[in-house]
Amino acid sequence: LRVNVLLSRPGADAYHVDTFDLYSARQRMLFVKQPAAELADKPEEVQGDLGRVLLKLEELQDEQIREALKPKQETVSISEEERAEADELLSDPRLLERIVADLERCGVVGEETNKLVGYLAAVSRKLVDPLAVLVQSSSAAGKSALMNAVLSLMPEEERVQYSAMTGQSLFYMGEADLKHKILAIAEEEGAERASYALKLLQSEGELTIASTGKDPASGRLVTHEYRVEGPVMIFLTTTAVDVDEELLNRCLVLTVDEDREQTRAIHRLQRERRTLEGLKTSRERQRLERLHRNAQRLLEPLAVVNPFARRLTFLDTRTRTRRDHQKYLTLVEA
Repeated sequence: LRVNVLLSRPGADAYHVDTFDLYSARQRMLFVKQPAAELADKPEEVQGDLGRVLLKLEELQDEQIREALKPKQETVSISEEERAEADELLSDPRLLERIVADLERCGVVGEETNKLVGYLAAVSRKLVDPLAVLVQSSSAAGKSALMNAVLSLMPEEERVQYSAMTGQSLFYMGEADLKHKILAIAEEEGAERASYALKLLQSEGELTIASTGKDPASGRLVTHEYRVEGPVMIFLTTTAVDVDEELLNRCLVLTVDEDREQTRAIHRLQRERRTLEGLKTSRERQRLERLHRNAQRLLEPLAVVNPFARRLTFLDTRTRTRRDHQKYLTLVEA
């Protein structure tokens, strides 16, 4: 608690200024003795004042720490007109078809299944057990374009996006920084060192770590616990053929269409973007992104009951389908 302290007496021109650590008993005593001699104060009076300063600063420090640890909930205001448009989208009985069509108008041709699954997985962030998605393809096939298009329709305040992460970085995030949000990492290789934390976050719904640090008052080593709350929806892309099996079986794996016809369709789109119609489409894309983001902001978590659940069937020849079956049911809930 290093501070600048000024001591003065009302009605007198003399004063004493010093910079020192209030938690250091030796430095406090030196400060008490010096101004007492200069200003003819009683040392016990200065010591009492200094004690009150210390208590007040500790109080302010505690307030700052509590404020820093509060969940950072960003609120975005939506106009009545925007709310009506978002309500109209959400109440459309052809909502799933509109999602696929809007993603196409936002620049992703083909990939109907991947677009819909990616969008619904992003919506699953509102559920108790969100999905995780891994988009796997060769380089330049369009995996990042697919992920970015889906993310562009999600509210900025509900997504956290990184290019890479260190092994411990997730453990030291704010307690509620990821809760019911989307954590997107551009390349799975960029999350390789954080794969253990990602697997825990997906399976357990939270992260905890015990870390040793120094107590500022006593100087002794003490153990601090850091906690990051989930659940969180995880969105990854990768060019790797061999992916960590433990991470892989926690994710819905989407593979990008790499056929020649898809390449031709992408080329057509790239050429069209250079035309006048292409410029108009880019403005339409901004409108669609704003519409979907506002619609997402209106969503609230609900308990979902599936009346057909007992009649569903699923592959059961491998033990990993125990997790796959859970992902399947969660996709239906979303």
